[in-house]
Amino acid sequence: MTSLSSSHRYAALDVMRGAAILGTLATNIWIFTNVGGLVGYINGTGRATGGWAPVQAVLQQFAQGKFLGLLTIMFGIGLVIQQRSAQRRGRRWPGGYPWRAGLLMLDGALHFLLFTEFDVLIGYALTGLIVAFILTTGIRAQRVWVACAVTVHAAMLGLVVAALSSAPAREPQPLSPNPYADGSFWDLVVFRADHVLLFRLEVLFILPLSIALFLVGAHLYGARVLDPDRGDLRRRLMVAGLAIALPLDFALGLFGGDVGLILGRYGTAPVVALGLLAAIAHRYADGREPGPAGRALSGVGRTALSCYVLQNILCSIVCYGWGFGLAARLNGATVVPATIVLFGAVSATLIVVSRLWLRRFDRGPLEGLTHRGYQRLTRADRNGVTAPVASSIP
Repeated sequence: MTSLSSSHRYAALDVMRGAAILGTLATNIWIFTNVGGLVGYINGTGRATGGWAPVQAVLQQFAQGKFLGLLTIMFGIGLVIQQRSAQRRGRRWPGGYPWRAGLLMLDGALHFLLFTEFDVLIGYALTGLIVAFILTTGIRAQRVWVACAVTVHAAMLGLVVAALSSAPAREPQPLSPNPYADGSFWDLVVFRADHVLLFRLEVLFILPLSIALFLVGAHLYGARVLDPDRGDLRRRLMVAGLAIALPLDFALGLFGGDVGLILGRYGTAPVVALGLLAAIAHRYADGREPGPAGRALSGVGRTALSCYVLQNILCSIVCYGWGFGLAARLNGATVVPATIVLFGAVSATLIVVSRLWLRRFDRGPLEGLTHRGYQRLTRADRNGVTAPVASSIP
């Protein structure tokens, strides 16, 4: 069978990217509605009580790490598409890509300081810069990179699990003073700056995993995972990710305590992400146009960078003390329904705003700003090396 047209393939990618963005919101929104923010979330404060406790546990585990993994894989796909676009135009690779990575890192640094200490953009910029050069090597060398990165990640994960297993049990401690609930906007900026090394530890911890997932995404795209005649590949990924890894992930997260949460987020969740990618790709492999849900996700996917930042800005305004202060008003009986409503409201806002924006513009606002900055830095013409999916975060 022949490959699908680029427009069909990129439509599927937009749906995947949109699902990943809203999925990261489903993960992070529990941090925003925790009165202690990220610190409280890690310390285990702000938990639901009564009948809402198991609901919260299931909802958190549903999103935990899986959509972040999917977004990471999408970065790798976007990166290899940019590489192929450059090669088709006879340009050397990585060429000006380090400028693009630098702009993304600047976006991430501002995003981290102003709105959220769990920003992923800095990590993706660093990983993309590394992988851009790895993609200049042969397939065999890239496979060695994947194997080495997975090995290093597994070793680091084992050390963390061993440390958690031997650590004494601790009672959740509220954050005092609490800049999330009681501080001003500037107080939170200073708080993030003062604890920048602590808040950026995860970026370093997941760097080997991110490199592996970037390269896996690039290889899957090269293996034509989106094409109609690769159903066997997609089915294998769905079996591994959804039939095997997903039940194990839920078992670890719901019954494994802190160790299970770590093993799930950094162990099984990335495999589940591969199953999610395959399932979405399989739905659109025959060239069908996205339906209402797919179109809604596509708009978010085409403006992924803008929607990622916007969702965190909106949640910050609603939840933190310098805004409407929602998190401080919640308790164990109200945190789950309030979080569900907030997720629905923010998701709907992203869907509507992205569709309205795309009626007039080809790129999201931050995507367009980054593209213009890249053109100026590289003095490229307006066609540049931009691939048809330049709306992706990379």
